[in-house]
Amino acid sequence: MDKLFDVELTLKLLELPFVVTALVVAAVLGLLAGVLGPLIVSRNMAFSVHGTAELALTGGAAALLLGWDIGNGALAGAIVAALVLGLLSRRSSDYDSVIGVVLAFGLGLGVLMLWLYKGRSSNKFGLLTGQIVGQDFASVALLSGCAVVVLGLLAALYRPLLFASVDPEVAKARGIPVTGLAIVFAVMVGAATALGVRTVGSLLVLALMVTPAAAACRITASPLKATLLAVLFAEVSAVGGIILSLAPGTPVSAFVTAISFLIYLACWAISRTRRTSTTPA
Repeated sequence: MDKLFDVELTLKLLELPFVVTALVVAAVLGLLAGVLGPLIVSRNMAFSVHGTAELALTGGAAALLLGWDIGNGALAGAIVAALVLGLLSRRSSDYDSVIGVVLAFGLGLGVLMLWLYKGRSSNKFGLLTGQIVGQDFASVALLSGCAVVVLGLLAALYRPLLFASVDPEVAKARGIPVTGLAIVFAVMVGAATALGVRTVGSLLVLALMVTPAAAACRITASPLKATLLAVLFAEVSAVGGIILSLAPGTPVSAFVTAISFLIYLACWAISRTRRTSTTPA
């Protein structure tokens, strides 16, 4: 328990270059997750994020097996998955079943590739639960470049995306290309999810992409306030998770999920208190 909260050791580790790099990556990832999260929640895409993350694992496993960069492999796998899901699930009633089918196939393929890989087991484990030692300048450059592209696209498409998320039928009647926007947004989410795999891991990246936004949406109905709160919650979860994981040397995802879940519980309690206080006796 003393090692778990060793402040002196944590401060020493914070001076290491790779830790600073990991914190920068976490901060950028938190920004992406917070900005995209409220739209993910409003479009009921939590399962889609999970499926994309598992297929990012497949891309990362393929890159690991072929000796390529894991980040690029995970990104390619997630984008292909997003495109496939968007093209196969034209009807909303098909969406969950298509995700389940593609997820099962991709995950099985990923497990096979990880079994075939004969390198260090820590590389395999890192794909599942995340690691900070694998962050380098290339990781920061890739994440920063993708963040600029995703944020730029989101800024240009935010209003029609929000309209299509809140009321897709009316948006379609108004001439908004709902299907095209859904595919573009799925690719943006896939890119952000894939970039989170190296830090948080494919198993628990959902905690960063969905939980902060779900917490924010619990306490406000304003899209702007929800986005700002989601960014704050995601930053606290990502950066705080890395800092708390330093002294014990545990996987980052354990603390990221714990922090994000505690934030969600706090927001849930606030929303329940508000509802109780406004309910007439």
